[in-house]
Amino acid sequence: MSTRPSQTRISRLAWLLLGALALIWGTSFLSNRAALAEAGVLTVVGLRVLGGAILLWFWVLARHLPLPRDPRYILRFLIMGALNNAIPFSLIVWGQKHIDSGLAAILNASTAVFAVVIAALVFADEKLTFNKAAGVAIGFLGVILAIGPEALTGFSLASAGQLAVIGASIAYGFAGAYARRAIRGLSPEVAAAGMLTGGAVWIVPMMLYVDGVPGFDWSASVLASIGWLAFGCSALAYLVYYRILAMAGAGNLSLVTLLIPPVAIIAGWAVYAEQLAWNAWAGFAVLAAGLVLLNRAPRQSIAAGAKSGDGGADAR
Repeated sequence: MSTRPSQTRISRLAWLLLGALALIWGTSFLSNRAALAEAGVLTVVGLRVLGGAILLWFWVLARHLPLPRDPRYILRFLIMGALNNAIPFSLIVWGQKHIDSGLAAILNASTAVFAVVIAALVFADEKLTFNKAAGVAIGFLGVILAIGPEALTGFSLASAGQLAVIGASIAYGFAGAYARRAIRGLSPEVAAAGMLTGGAVWIVPMMLYVDGVPGFDWSASVLASIGWLAFGCSALAYLVYYRILAMAGAGNLSLVTLLIPPVAIIAGWAVYAEQLAWNAWAGFAVLAAGLVLLNRAPRQSIAAGAKSGDGGADAR
């Protein structure tokens, strides 16, 4: 999957698409919480990745996009599906059983910080400059603030939920580094469809074993939430993501990371009356400052390979 150079100016259409993508991925956290009211964690994740994969394959076939002929892509899609979908989606959804949607979105915004650190460890051309190192340090400080001092005095399910979402961010970071070389040369839609299919291969058997076959006898709100996760937050989000990448470049695309948490916070407040503690707001402010500094640092972005976020190409 090829990356494109960052660009300094963003057209009105690109801004509209950025806002749309932030709205889509920001509401993924709200949809997770709504779906968890009646469906299990693995059911929510399994139906999301399977539904998203099916929809994207329909798109790929309808547009007659070229498919990879190298059988090695099967293993690569399985690895990407694990790192970019099955693992982070499961960790985020499980974490949201114990923490609010807005806090989950704030912690998930640390994806960009972990991606920079992992890239610096893996690629010779991604060394940590002063600006990068400062951005990473500020970003980690923001994460610590968002977690809050109570996590240092005693471990609870809320603490475990926070750590689960951070674990998802780390998985996204590894996914971005792996995708930079593993799925190079594929059309973005085919890469995304293959990735989601790989995720479904991992998660659907686990869903059937742990939760059983879904009965779909849920309320309308749960059905709508799972449908939105598959159609909007997975299939549609990938198409919008790569459209912005082509129009505005990877650097400008990374701005969506700053826009997702406010959407999730407002949605959680409006629907569930979620109230974030002061440290969550302070943590987001500090984390955002770190992300802005990272975005200004000259670098060879891996955003096209990674998907957050709710989610690199972190389909949150």
